[in-house]
Parts: sequence; C-alpha cells; structure tokens
Amino acid sequence: MRVRLKGINRNSKKLASGKSVTYYYAWKGGPRLEGEPGSPEFIASYNRAVNVRRPPRNDQIISILDKFEESMDFAALSDRTRKDYRRLLKVIEAEFGDFPIAALEDRRTRGEMLAWRERLAIKSRRQADYAFAVLARTMSWALDRGLVPLNPCERPGRLYRAARTENVWTDADEQAFHAKAPAHLRLALTLALWTGQRQGDLLRLQWAAYDGKTIRLRRRKTKVAVVIPVGAPLKAALLEAKARAARDNTPLATTILATERGTAWTESGFRASWRKACIKAGVTGVTFHDLRGTAVTRLAVAGATVPEIAAITGHNLKEVGSILDAHYMHRDPALGEAAIRKLEGRTISPN
Repeated sequence: MRVRLKGINRNSKKLASGKSVTYYYAWKGGPRLEGEPGSPEFIASYNRAVNVRRPPRNDQIISILDKFEESMDFAALSDRTRKDYRRLLKVIEAEFGDFPIAALEDRRTRGEMLAWRERLAIKSRRQADYAFAVLARTMSWALDRGLVPLNPCERPGRLYRAARTENVWTDADEQAFHAKAPAHLRLALTLALWTGQRQGDLLRLQWAAYDGKTIRLRRRKTKVAVVIPVGAPLKAALLEAKARAARDNTPLATTILATERGTAWTESGFRASWRKACIKAGVTGVTFHDLRGTAVTRLAVAGATVPEIAAITGHNLKEVGSILDAHYMHRDPALGEAAIRKLEGRTISPN
C-alpha cells in the first residue's frame, strides 16, 4: 500500500558536474528528508520531523509569510520573481518565523530587523537589500489588510549602490565579441543593442513577433507593449540566422535566440554561455544587462530624443532621462561632441 505524505516540498538543483538532483523536505522550510521517496528511511525521517514540529501560530510572523505567499499579490508576480521571493521567504522564516506579531509595535523591532540585514550584507549587500525588500513588501501587504499593527521595515535605505556609470559597451567591446563569439551569441548582442530590451524578454522573443520590418513584444516586467523598427544591421543578422538554419538543414527554433542545437535557452544556460564568450573575447567590466543602457546611450548620441528612445526601449520618459543623466550621458564624450556640432550648425557667424 502506498502512503501519501502531506506537505512534502521538493527542490531540484543542477550540480557543478552537470548532474541534476532533487532534495526533499518535510514542508516548506522544513528539515531535509533522508533516503528515497517511499523508502522506510524516507518515511521514518518524515515522521521524526512531524513529531518535533510545532504548529505555526496565528500570532507569529510565519502566519503572515504563509498568507502573503497564498495571496493574489504574490500570484501576480512573474515566474522568476516568485521563485526569488520563495527563496527569500524561507530565509525570513528561519530568522523571524516565530517572532510575535504584537512585538512589531516595539520600537526595538526595527533595529533587530536592520541588524539582520547587516548580517546578511557580510556575504552580499545586494542580496541583503533584496531580502529586506521582500520582508518590507510582506509587512506592507499585511498592514493594508489589518494583519499587523505597523510596518517596521518602511524606508530603510539601501546598503548596495550600483556603480555602473562607466559600464557601457564600447565599439571595441562589440568588435571583440563579434570576432570571437559564436554566431548564435553574436545575434543576441545585435538584438540587444538594436532593441534595448531586457535579457529575459529577448530570450522569449519568437520569430512570429518579427514581420520583416518591426518587432512587437510585451515586456514581462512592466507589461508595456513596444513596436520596434528593425534597423539594417539587425535585419541582416536575422536574415543570416534564417539562412544559417537552412544551410545546416536544421529546423528554425520558435524563439529568435536559440542554442547551437536550435533549442530555446534557459536563463541560466544563456548566462553561462554568455560569460564564457565574453572571457574568450576578452570583454571585461560589462554585462549583458549593460547592453540596455548602451542602447539608450547610442540612440542619444545618434540624436534621438527622450520620447523617441522611450518608444523603442519601453522605458517611461523619466526612466530614460534618469539613465542618461545619472549613469551614461556624462560619461560618453560623443554626446558632448554631437551637442557642439549641433550648436555650430545654428550659430550665425559674425560679419
């Protein structure tokens, strides 16, 4: 007779060797179970975990975490964000799961939570900020529903400050990448530079979205729909990709960006291949994410206005201005050169 155990949580991982393994836990955030599912060892470890587990109380933060994960707000997040949130909710539960909700009103609670963030920051400031942001969002959600008396995580500031003001792909970087990278990754570079879209959106972009003149897509993060005119270099790259598939007698993948085998990318697989290609090409100090800002900068250097740039990249006007002002514009001497040439063009020479 087969016994169905309740609450089993599984987590699949890929080891450095490439082998995939699955770990089983008694429940979300619970102890890891021993043996294979269905084996006496597995059932015995499950029973031990259940016997020592204290049921969660409605007056503890763990009840808030569970309710938030079951909420419509959580369900509305993207798949990637939900995955990240679940991982961080486990971290929060380990630290504050049994914390009394009534104690949130104690002024010392905010200090305790900020101290926890600082401990996480020893390993990674960025991840510490992310974990605290998830806790703050959960508390805000609970406050709106009257489940907590206040949110002690409001406006904590940031520990991590991105210093990417000079992280723009140069022409030399682009040429080096094209000289060493395989064709399917060169297409990814050209697509990113000529559309200004995020990596995740480009990996999901299908050939059906390209009509020979424009690319139509809806950005997953903001749900903004954009129609991007396809420039000559990108059009040539897309034609070459189709021609290459015909020469190799391989079916064209559904997605524009695909692996050498013609299959759709996973995000982790693409990141690993991209990193290896950059190392081989000697491109350092820039990432795929920096291509988005590089596209904004190049459009500005070419004379595109902020509204024109926003129409292509899907940013709002304020975001485009912030990118150019705070991160890229003052670092690119070509912008200053273009401005002087424009000024010269409208200056009336004295008689």
